[in-house]
Amino acid sequence: MLSDIEIAQQATPKRIVPLAADTLGIPDDALEPFGHYKAKVSLEYLDKLPARTSSKLILVTAVSPTPAGEGKTTTTVGLGDALNRIGKKTLICLREPSLGPVFGMKGGAAGGGHAQVIPMEDINLHFTGDFGAIGLANNLLAAMVDNHIHQGNALDIDVRRVTWKRVVDMNDRALRDIVVSLGGISNGYPRQDGFDIVVASEVMAIFCLATSLTDLKERLGNIVVGYTRTRKPVRARDLNAHGAMTVLLKDAIKPNLVQTLEHTPAFIHGGPFANIAHGCNSVIATKSALKLADYVVTEAGFGADLGAEKFLDIKCRKAGLRPDAVVLVATLRALKYHGGADLAELNQENLDALEKGIVNIERHVKNIRETFGLPCVVGINHFTFDTEAEIDLLKQKLAPYGVSVVVSKHWADGGKGAEDLAHAVVKTIDDSENNFQFAYSDEMSLWDKMKAVATKIYGAADISADASVKRQIKNLEEQGYGHYPVCVAKTQYSFSTDPKKLGAPSGHVVNIREVRLASGAEFVVMICGAIMTMPGLPKVPSAEKIDIDEQGKVVGLF
Repeated sequence: MLSDIEIAQQATPKRIVPLAADTLGIPDDALEPFGHYKAKVSLEYLDKLPARTSSKLILVTAVSPTPAGEGKTTTTVGLGDALNRIGKKTLICLREPSLGPVFGMKGGAAGGGHAQVIPMEDINLHFTGDFGAIGLANNLLAAMVDNHIHQGNALDIDVRRVTWKRVVDMNDRALRDIVVSLGGISNGYPRQDGFDIVVASEVMAIFCLATSLTDLKERLGNIVVGYTRTRKPVRARDLNAHGAMTVLLKDAIKPNLVQTLEHTPAFIHGGPFANIAHGCNSVIATKSALKLADYVVTEAGFGADLGAEKFLDIKCRKAGLRPDAVVLVATLRALKYHGGADLAELNQENLDALEKGIVNIERHVKNIRETFGLPCVVGINHFTFDTEAEIDLLKQKLAPYGVSVVVSKHWADGGKGAEDLAHAVVKTIDDSENNFQFAYSDEMSLWDKMKAVATKIYGAADISADASVKRQIKNLEEQGYGHYPVCVAKTQYSFSTDPKKLGAPSGHVVNIREVRLASGAEFVVMICGAIMTMPGLPKVPSAEKIDIDEQGKVVGLF
């Protein structure tokens, strides 16, 4: 059996300039090619495109995952290819992979099997340099903060209350908590600091939520980097940093256009994690796609309690988007895992574990249909060892919920293997009521918004926080940030904050460990449980398997 990278390397991609013209009508002067098979699309061209009210937006999300993930990206790609096969003009919108997981836990993140976006190596590695630009913009601001303090500190920044961290796009636990400016007076004032991974940076969130270059600059200027000794916020614009930050991002903000193995066009742009950030590709890419295609398929990271909740409560709220349907990806492996089966035995038939684990997908379906009011299709991401008895049991258990449950074999057969799923999605959009609503209103307090997510989405009984965290939340409301949505950072493996509580735990209390203001992104981050905004590498990182052969071909990349 060929690996994902071997399948991708055997593909014959079309040149991106004629592909863009043939599939989307984009003229060559609106493209900035990066080689033959990837290009950035001009913002000026995209801005001039007329809006289309008939385009359909499909969100792909998933059940709570196993450590290997459940194939959201693979399903997104397969569904996009399948929609094109059945005559629907379709464009795919994905996030860019972070180098942290690529060299850490998961390997590549461009789909899998015969449902991939290509060039796979480029997309998984440095691609068009967007993450490098985001990291540089973030770290320029960090350098300007410390330089301002060193050069006399005219703004009276309290070195104990600098909140802006540096970033690097790699899992590196050693950088979580550090001390900077050691080595004497010429190096500045020593203070405690730390690194986040690039995809957890507020600059990444701003990049993905901005609607234009002007909006990007305004949001960057609104970033709060710390506080004065009298507790007044200090913003990036106070340091005159936002202009230079925007310059670093002026090319990155243009969406990246690539293709699938079956030549379906795909925007891959931006990449915040969904367990520690809002987990969606850029608003610019999604809105542009809706101008260019009849159907747009996008994905949101990790399980529906994380990526989908944030897509709906943050991205849709900010951008005025309204999904037409949600595809909930499930694997029988994951459901057996949630039913207590051992990781090493997930490839074996286990109806007892499956029946117990189905509570996980049941809650996700309820959240999508009842809390958010959206039509839902369950897509079973098929593995060769899945049995008919297991598939029948899942369909039987989900029958009372009135959702279509479709086996999809896109990993093995590409778009052809997902045609049943494509037909089911189109039918669901055409036949179902769409009563989309948010999980909470803008007018609710930050505390009540967090409680709404915890109780409605996670099945929790309540939320809690130390007195200092409660005071910080109160202060943020008094400073005028109470109307912001909340972005919850927690484990992706459970509805609770404990990754070992599988299935659908209920009655637990979600503790808020830390609160961070993202004033440029316009949300408040609620950090819960033991989740880290700078991940570490696993015991055996994927980097140990990634290599390059004598012909210069990348190997081991998933």
